[in-house]
Amino acid sequence: MSTPRNPRVLSGIQPTADAFHLGNYLGALREWVRMQETHDCYYVVVDQHAITVDHDPAVLRQRTLTSFAQLLAVGLDPQKSTVFVQSHVPEHSQLAWVLECQTGFGEASRMTQFKDKSQKEGSARSTVGLFTYP
Repeated sequence: MSTPRNPRVLSGIQPTADAFHLGNYLGALREWVRMQETHDCYYVVVDQHAITVDHDPAVLRQRTLTSFAQLLAVGLDPQKSTVFVQSHVPEHSQLAWVLECQTGFGEASRMTQFKDKSQKEGSARSTVGLFTYP
């Protein structure tokens, strides 16, 4: 007989600012801390997602480290949750490639993130990375 498992959650946050704001805390981070007690949690700083738009690589690196530290500061506990940086797990990019090769163009073209951001940036500045953004 198998033992019941806790629900599993995977959630991430982009390191697009120098610090998380109150909306990040009230809208997500506070709940992430609570969920550690009842869920099998995986939380990630999605720095590779952040490169789908213009960025300064040095600033992004610093914001990534700062974001990771802030996740620990708000109460995420590595003893209770898996907390990681997306670019530090090469299997993420490998799996993304496999999934991209299995996703139809028509299905991908309906992605709301691409529609929203490409309208703001213009099609000439929109990247394939943005198009295939999860």
